[in-house]
Amino acid sequence: MNDLTYRMLAKMLDAFLWGGDLLDDENIPKKGPAVFIANHIGSLGPIGAVCSIPLRLYPWIIADTIDPVIAAEYVRVDFVEKELHLPMPLSLWLSKVITKIAIPLLNAVGVIPVPHDYEGQCRTLDTSLQLLLKQKCLLVFPEDPNQERDERYNMCPFQKTVMRLGEMYYKASRQRLKFYPLVVHETRVVKVGEPVAYNPLNAPAKERLRLKNLLEDNLHKMYLEITMAQHMGIPSLH
Repeated sequence: MNDLTYRMLAKMLDAFLWGGDLLDDENIPKKGPAVFIANHIGSLGPIGAVCSIPLRLYPWIIADTIDPVIAAEYVRVDFVEKELHLPMPLSLWLSKVITKIAIPLLNAVGVIPVPHDYEGQCRTLDTSLQLLLKQKCLLVFPEDPNQERDERYNMCPFQKTVMRLGEMYYKASRQRLKFYPLVVHETRVVKVGEPVAYNPLNAPAKERLRLKNLLEDNLHKMYLEITMAQHMGIPSLH
């Protein structure tokens, strides 16, 4: 899928499914490389991010979602029954219909599958690095679903895997990769924060933890800012 087709698809999603607001768009880079770090908030996160950011994004996605063998079962449990609250056997039937349409579309968009095994995740990082070296932009949702969700921010703690791209990109290009915090709020507001750049002076393990903590904290603050503004009746600014 070329960039023009991608933007047309994003506009269609915006018109029919999203229709939200974008805040602090001055923080969005003119071009890549960039890694947008976002909260997932169910299916709302990916849709809101793709519709709001005026750049071609290459999203990380759980590999099960585009596996023809197990995708329908994964979508049934994770989306149709969880978010649409449909029971069996209707949920399974709808999941099969969704995956037949979604798998080819997601592959055409250029999603980057994230398997569960270590070797597969290394391939994910390698694929991502090659895209970054071509000045592309990634969209990653690093929440760990195996950890308890914090109801204050509607988020789970972040994983550090994606932060390895900082050291990988610096090693390959001698340039500091920037990570952009991006929060999607359930009130259909997207807010982009100031970027956090990889610091090559830190030890790699220490730097991965620093990036993870700083980006997680930034998303928490941005989420609360939107929540407070909504409660106070402050209108969103386009």
